[in-house]
Amino acid sequence: MSIFDDLGAEQERLEKILSGLDEGQWASASGAPGWTIADVVLHLAQSEEAAAATATHGTLRGGLGAVAGETMDERADAAVRRERPVLPSGPAEVFARWQRARQAALAAMRAADPDQPVQWMVGTIKPATLATTRLAEHWAHGLDIAEPLGAEFPDTARLEHIAWLAHRTLPYALSLAGEQPVPVRLELTAPDGERVWRFGPADAESAITGPAGAFCRVAAQRLDPARSGLEASGPAGATALRLVRTYAA
Repeated sequence: MSIFDDLGAEQERLEKILSGLDEGQWASASGAPGWTIADVVLHLAQSEEAAAATATHGTLRGGLGAVAGETMDERADAAVRRERPVLPSGPAEVFARWQRARQAALAAMRAADPDQPVQWMVGTIKPATLATTRLAEHWAHGLDIAEPLGAEFPDTARLEHIAWLAHRTLPYALSLAGEQPVPVRLELTAPDGERVWRFGPADAESAITGPAGAFCRVAAQRLDPARSGLEASGPAGATALRLVRTYAA
């Protein structure tokens, strides 16, 4: 399956969970600090609207791309707070808005020139990479929604895209923290317990090994590296595990 198919599948899984929520559940606390489940879905709607805009026009126009803030977390929180009080129909409107936005974004990314980079939050990326970031964000926020509700949300083979993204952005994460980017090898056991996903040069001195689900949770800032069960080795392994991320700061 393509990254676009896998993104659609991840969104459909979340849609099934959301479609069964009552009003009290929408208003309940999510795993994202300070946000209700409705807030999380509003954020996903806003970011999908931004993805649709950049995939269509190549640049971010208004919306999430124009919100002030020193970090992406601050900008995302400001965008949610700005629109939270004026939603006319509560959770139903948030849900419908996200559905429209995610369908529009997916169609736009599929239709975009695959070799033409588009603007994203801190630079430019190709449409397939944009789709990968959207999959990573839907998966991470899916955890924020499913875990407090006790909903089933098992790891899938789609985590391979997220592990790839985290490895691809390691140089950015290291340099952002003032560290020298160095080669790091990943050897991650897939959710089926049989396959091993490998990223990075085989002869890299530094490595991270262990379950792919744990690695992706660490990269999404949903799991403390010290509690992940992952093994870091070599001169930069522990630093890379501490700093790895799937999103821009």
